[in-house]
Amino acid sequence: METERVPPGIDPTKAHPSRRYNYWLGGKDNFAADRESAAVVASAFPTVALSARENRAFLKRVVTHLAGEAGIDQFFDIGTGLPSAGNVHEVAQAIEPTSRIVYVDNDPVVLVHARALLTSHPAGKTAYIEADLRDPDAILRNTELRRTLDMSRPVALMLVATMHFITDDDDPYGILARLLSPLPSGSHLVMTHATNEHLTPEQYAANVEANERSGVPFRLRSREEFARFFDGLEILSPGITSVVEWRSEDPPEKPPSVEDVSMLCAVARVP
Repeated sequence: METERVPPGIDPTKAHPSRRYNYWLGGKDNFAADRESAAVVASAFPTVALSARENRAFLKRVVTHLAGEAGIDQFFDIGTGLPSAGNVHEVAQAIEPTSRIVYVDNDPVVLVHARALLTSHPAGKTAYIEADLRDPDAILRNTELRRTLDMSRPVALMLVATMHFITDDDDPYGILARLLSPLPSGSHLVMTHATNEHLTPEQYAANVEANERSGVPFRLRSREEFARFFDGLEILSPGITSVVEWRSEDPPEKPPSVEDVSMLCAVARVP
């Protein structure tokens, strides 16, 4: 991304998770600071780009399941990142054209691309909210949310590769409880989260140090810490697992290892 194309209000010298993720997925909508931050993370976790790709593959599978088998036609995708192939609305509306999707991200670059690329099927609707996950009340108060989604009907709340950017000081469990509070019975929570489950103490220390140097706040969590996000919800089969393993019907001959991907996931229903 050339500096002369930088939209107003964006600091290209500061790395941002959405642009860094775009880089790991092979995209070009990122700055030198994002690539430098990505390299720092990769120095401690060399398979991070693989993890990003597997996380994206999980997103497509889970939206396919929700829009098809579960009959969900409303999606609330927070931390959506930069548009790329297989966005939530593209997958959902290919199955149910009337699906309605609200995207949320706090990167102005995402807003610029969202306006151009997140084009809904005529029978459905998409909307984009520029807001920060750390302020869930501002997200829930946004008029675009109510214009787009019928909050009296089931909604899929998507937090895919997002909550690990919320440190303990920001009260991640409280944020999630607030976001879930207006969702009716039959809604679903979809979450993926980087984990320290497969790291030795030395590897964990190296990852923590690299994330601190990367300039992007980050919090690896254990399986037990991840499971807390789903307290009171009905976790669907196959339960808490790796994104590599969640309902992967046609795995490649040599699927990536759960250790290399190091990303937990779960899908749960609001009772």
